[in-house]
Amino acid sequence: MKHISAYFRPLPVRTLAARAGLLLSLSALSACDLAPRYAPPHYVVPASWHGQGPFKDAAPSTVALKPDWWTLFDDTVLNGLEQEALANNADLQAAAERFSQSRAIVMEARSDLLPHFGMAFGSSDNKSSADRLFRYKGPITATDEFYSGLASWEPDIWSGIRNRVRVQKYYAQEQAADYAAARLSLQAELATDYFALRGLDAQHAIYTQSIAYYQQALHVTQTRLDNQNATGIDVARAQNQLYMTQARLLDVQAQRDVLEHGIAVLVNEQPSTFHIQPVDDLSNAEPNVPAGLPSDLLERRPDIAASERRMAQANRAIGIARAAFYPHVFFSANGGFDSNGFNLANLANSMWSYGASVSMPLFEGGLRRAQLQHSWSIYRETLDHYRMTVLSAFADVENGFSMTNRLRAETERLGQAVGTAEKAQTLTMTLYKGGADNYLDALIAQVNTLDARIDRVQVQARALQSTVGLIRALGGGWRQKDLPTPDATMTFGVMQYSGLQTPSDTLQQLNKY
Repeated sequence: MKHISAYFRPLPVRTLAARAGLLLSLSALSACDLAPRYAPPHYVVPASWHGQGPFKDAAPSTVALKPDWWTLFDDTVLNGLEQEALANNADLQAAAERFSQSRAIVMEARSDLLPHFGMAFGSSDNKSSADRLFRYKGPITATDEFYSGLASWEPDIWSGIRNRVRVQKYYAQEQAADYAAARLSLQAELATDYFALRGLDAQHAIYTQSIAYYQQALHVTQTRLDNQNATGIDVARAQNQLYMTQARLLDVQAQRDVLEHGIAVLVNEQPSTFHIQPVDDLSNAEPNVPAGLPSDLLERRPDIAASERRMAQANRAIGIARAAFYPHVFFSANGGFDSNGFNLANLANSMWSYGASVSMPLFEGGLRRAQLQHSWSIYRETLDHYRMTVLSAFADVENGFSMTNRLRAETERLGQAVGTAEKAQTLTMTLYKGGADNYLDALIAQVNTLDARIDRVQVQARALQSTVGLIRALGGGWRQKDLPTPDATMTFGVMQYSGLQTPSDTLQQLNKY
């Protein structure tokens, strides 16, 4: 028992104090962060939008875009489709799962900051040959049973682990911004396709009306031919106009079918059973889009936020690469019982060990320097991408303003052109019926009227689509403050062991951000 008591005698007070001082020193050093000081770059932005034109806030309630911006178009069918797409679109749900995965990676990286504990146990029954050379003169069978506890911890002296955790938190924020960008892209794509479909509906109605008109014109021409007041050329021209218009109607129907199928996929429905009831005209409201100040754009674009978070990750990676040049300390402990039988609960059968290891690179052929240079280059690359993302965002907004303003003005001019063309068509057809004009003039007037009406509807649809594009360029009501904070990316507590299988609140959380 003297041997056992000596084996477990307390350590001297001076030794304990020295080791406690070492741990305190390591804790103080753990505040050392080798990552460069980070701040997002600031760029000179214009004081106003070049093509803003008629886009002014009509009332205080329209100062900023709202997340449900599509309601500005006052279309109940579009409102329903947008809600259905947000709830069921598979690509959007996949983006939400990528955010959920990134949160799990945050917790995985954070686990390295805490001590790790474990257990080990096992047994073996061994027999050696009785004729083995140099065999120990004892039993030829042996039984071994052991139970032990394990503990290990690496103090984060140079903040290498903390920087890895920060990198993963920033990555989770990036995934949240990517989700917002995917959601906005889905909303805008659906609205764009919807207005294209409504434009085809209006074209379908125009072609149907024109076909009825051309059938009447053909009947008039055929009657005049029967009465020998017209020639066969007039009938051929009337037939050609009718058949060409019927062919264009079939083309419009085919385009509409394809668009409808595409919208069905966006809302996660079977294209074969999905249908949107046609309308006869394009009467959607054209809202005034609140533009805000150009300086606000950096806070409203999810793609800019994602690019900035990538830059923050690259900045922290430099700190990780720098930490690799310095010593790393690792503590471990192991204790338990080991015996050649089942009588383990005996101090004589106990065993334990503890220790610390320090590792430091001395010569690796430039490996660490290469990794550090690589991390700096990646940071500069993300900085370049961020600058291009910002410039592209400003270009998107300016393009949106220019297109929307010009197309609205073009729609007004085409409306005037439709009025004059319809007047000319009526007059020439009246003169032709009275025998005061030839059918060629009537035919030219019909062609001009049809072309003007179709052009006007097409430009109307493009104007609505350009408004959607402008709203998308302005961020669609999203704000950078909607991003989850770094700490909010942690998905569960350290001691939480339930509710980890399916975080079903991911979509709700992301739509809240």
